[in-house]
Amino acid sequence: MSAATLLTPASTSAPEARPGGLVARADERSYVRVLVVLDTTILIIALLVGYVARFGDEQPSGSKIPYVLVAPGLVLAWLISLKALGCYDDRVIGYGADEYRRVSSASLRLAGAIAIAGYIADVGVSRGFLGISFAVGTVGLEVARFAARKRLHRARSRGAGWSRKVLVVGDTAHVLELVHTLRREPYAGYQVVGACIPDALLAPVAQRLGDVPVVGSFRGIPEAATAIGADTVAVTASGELTAARLRRLGWQLEGTGVDLVVAPALTDVAGPRIHTRPVAGLPLIHVEAPEFRGARKLVKGFVDRSVSSLALALLLPLIVFIALAIKVDSRGPVLFRQVRVGRGGQEFGVFKFRTMVVDADTLLAELTTRNETDGLMFKMRDDPRVTRVGRLLRKWSLDELPQLANVLLGQMSLVGPRPPLPSEVARYDGDVARRLLVKPGMTGLWQVSGRSDLSWEDGIRLDLYYVENWSLAADLTILWKTFGAVVNSRGAY
Repeated sequence: MSAATLLTPASTSAPEARPGGLVARADERSYVRVLVVLDTTILIIALLVGYVARFGDEQPSGSKIPYVLVAPGLVLAWLISLKALGCYDDRVIGYGADEYRRVSSASLRLAGAIAIAGYIADVGVSRGFLGISFAVGTVGLEVARFAARKRLHRARSRGAGWSRKVLVVGDTAHVLELVHTLRREPYAGYQVVGACIPDALLAPVAQRLGDVPVVGSFRGIPEAATAIGADTVAVTASGELTAARLRRLGWQLEGTGVDLVVAPALTDVAGPRIHTRPVAGLPLIHVEAPEFRGARKLVKGFVDRSVSSLALALLLPLIVFIALAIKVDSRGPVLFRQVRVGRGGQEFGVFKFRTMVVDADTLLAELTTRNETDGLMFKMRDDPRVTRVGRLLRKWSLDELPQLANVLLGQMSLVGPRPPLPSEVARYDGDVARRLLVKPGMTGLWQVSGRSDLSWEDGIRLDLYYVENWSLAADLTILWKTFGAVVNSRGAY
């Protein structure tokens, strides 16, 4: 079936102009105002903490400028620094790690500038006061941004909150792919409201591409965006969208308040691996090869072993308590050791707390028809083989705590793809086998994105994305999100 057959007739009435773009812009400005108020409040608190921590009940002395003027001036300079580094830019707020990096960079740069200026001018402002204030303020700003973002994400997931109204332009197949990608993560804030397709596919009557209304062809993209109230035009691949036509579209959108974004025909390649290099007037996109060895891998291994050894020491009382509970609840060993496949196809024994009855493997054949997931894995929400204590352990992912020993032995990593069974690996094709290029992890993108609620295809896609685009910063983000996934028990059964 061709992509064109996915086009279905819709209402014959022309799309009416909607104020969606204006509403989105108003919501965006409202969100930015909230951020400014939050940032100002955090900075005032940080300066008060710095003052009290440094001076307490004492009267500060030695400063040529009274602190009653230093504090407001510092708050204003800090807000200007945040603004100058784009911390209120709608292209970075609300999604991605760039917002946090810019906030930290703005704070550190201002701290450095004030330190240099204070040394040169010898104004006598306490370095202890400045150091404490900047430390508390930087952490506070990051925490406030995180809290504001989580509230925004929850609103976006409900279909509310500030989101961009997107008009997707391209061939039908690429439009459908981009729509699916954007809808997969609604908290990113891109709401598709219409599509423009090539002239040859446009019918005399109104059409829909899936559930997305087709509002025009490539000849009237600016008019279509205005008609449906879009504030963003997202251009994906199409043979008819030449460089000259795309450049002309950019000129047509100038001054309209509608942003133009281009989605290259690259999937599952993260930003750090993409570099734009102008060559002969062409913005060529250079994709770096994924890194599977080197200094960063050594650092990752050191962090894995350090954190796992510390975690084992701190969690020892909990581990002993769980072991006793398992022993009392049902007969059989406390630990369950299962052969899994690690990096390079090497097999190892993964440790877990036993959550099933001792003859669980023999009972599996009787339950195969009740498998609730696709692909190569077996998952069942109400698995009769799971013990009473086992259900609690699985709900809070406590059954995986013994895998810290696997991390300490170098067989696993804290973050990585799910460790597969040999029977699964035997049926891997060439693409899926790339999961074995890195160590499997206790947690990963699959863990923080729904775990057992994910389809086999989505789980593999996330694992391969991690393999190709891993970084230490991404690992820290996944570890942080794991706590939320565990507390909310998302996809755990």
